[in-house]
Amino acid sequence: MTDFVDGTAFNNEQGNRARKLFAAVVLAALDDAIADDKKYGNGPEQIARWARSRDGREVLSCAGIDPNERVVNGLMEFVAKGVRTSVALSREESERRHAAELAQAAA
Repeated sequence: MTDFVDGTAFNNEQGNRARKLFAAVVLAALDDAIADDKKYGNGPEQIARWARSRDGREVLSCAGIDPNERVVNGLMEFVAKGVRTSVALSREESERRHAAELAQAAA
């Protein structure tokens, strides 16, 4: 019984690690699309093309993201904003956005 529990816990941990790895690939694809957008102006189209491709759908699925059209539109909007993923995920950026939302709501 203990071996079964240990094996299940190990498999779950391995699955979580794999999901994190694929999520990192998605973040890298977003950063590449943002760089393309700044350089060539076609970032949202690039991320949409990737997300709709067979490889993109598989990477999104392995990252735990349902590869539907709503997700593709969200990825395109994120790239269009031009904020790099490392900055968007930082605490300072989150606090700045929250303060801007509060200021906008008060106005």
